[in-house]
Amino acid sequence: MSHGQTTSLNRMAFQATAHCLTGCAIGEVLGLAIATALDLHDLPSILLAVVLAFFFGYGLTMRPLLRGGLALGVALRTAFAADTVSIAVMEIVDNAIILVVPGAMAAGLLDGLFWGSLVVALLIAFVVAFPVNRWLIARGLGHAVMHGHH
Repeated sequence: MSHGQTTSLNRMAFQATAHCLTGCAIGEVLGLAIATALDLHDLPSILLAVVLAFFFGYGLTMRPLLRGGLALGVALRTAFAADTVSIAVMEIVDNAIILVVPGAMAAGLLDGLFWGSLVVALLIAFVVAFPVNRWLIARGLGHAVMHGHH
């Protein structure tokens, strides 16, 4: 692989991971905010945040596809193929970190521990998901399937 191909692969993996991080962050923040407001326990809080992370991750992928004229079913299949592994990796890492930080799950929305642990967890999840996305794209998987539809 030449330097240009490696740079392009790294750039594509970075963009795919940043895209995933955006959907995950929106879902995590919204899910944990709702869970905190409803005073949910840890497991329902995490489940809500994960479901919303997948929802927003897939939604962010589908938006340009639908705008580009793809049918809903094709856009859904493309989003699932492009994002499922990346979002899953990011969510596993993110939530594992939140669970091991003492007091993070009990912290309120106005607490620095809530926001600090979430930012650190998402950054670490990004670092872990980047090589996964790079590996997927190098094999024509993950966000590489998106380029057939853009």
